[in-house]
Amino acid sequence: MSIDDDVALLERVPTLRLLGDASLRMLAIGSEQRDFVRGDILFNLGDDADAGFVVQRGAFRVDDGAGAEMIAGPGTLIGELALVVPMKRPSGAVALEHSSVIRVARSLFQRVLESDPPAALRLRDEFAVRSSQIASDILMAGAKLST
Repeated sequence: MSIDDDVALLERVPTLRLLGDASLRMLAIGSEQRDFVRGDILFNLGDDADAGFVVQRGAFRVDDGAGAEMIAGPGTLIGELALVVPMKRPSGAVALEHSSVIRVARSLFQRVLESDPPAALRLRDEFAVRSSQIASDILMAGAKLST
């Protein structure tokens, strides 16, 4: 895939779309593509997380080890929080078929944010809105459980 194709793919990811064209181009240029065959492990539960992955083609099963799982297909960002904070992987991911990802290292992502403060502010605001929504959802679920 070309840099323009990678930028177009990154634009499909709601979180990354907030960064704008110049920042997405820097991410596309600085990231790396990785290919997988069925059964290959993208990462394991508990691994150190130093990157996020955008699925280019194929699909990955993302499993938290406790029964919750999702299928991540093209345009899905796996490991979003790893782009902004050091952490352990809360799940594992395995290729379900021949697949490829764009690996975005946290260090690259942070350099892009440092070079584009307005993009960093947009991202911060988006995370704040999501955190507020999650807190609201938890309160509503708790209220339903206590009735």
